Amino acid sequence: MNTNALHGHMDALLLSVLEHEPLHGYAIIEALQERSGGALAVPTGTVYPALRRLERAGYLAGEWATVGGRKRRTYRLTGTGRTALASERSAWREFTAAIGSVLEPRTR
Repeated sequence: MNTNALHGHMDALLLSVLEHEPLHGYAIIEALQERSGGALAVPTGTVYPALRRLERAGYLAGEWATVGGRKRRTYRLTGTGRTALASERSAWREFTAAIGSVLEPRTR
């Protein structure tokens, strides 16, 4: 899938992946690939700046942890992040409904 198609949706994807458990950056990338059935191969150069931006916005909290013997920055969703995720999901449902009604109009 073309990563340009993800423009504007990366925040929602990252927040969603972190909804149930804290993960480090590479594990987030793997989760995106796994959840999408391999369709989303998001480059690290896209994910890490977005994670830092979401952390600065207060949607994520990051802390250093040792994972598999390596020191990694692990991110978890904050309460503000959960609210933002709910808003992103609502906006996504409205967006897909509107686009779907144009691309696949019902016959009357």
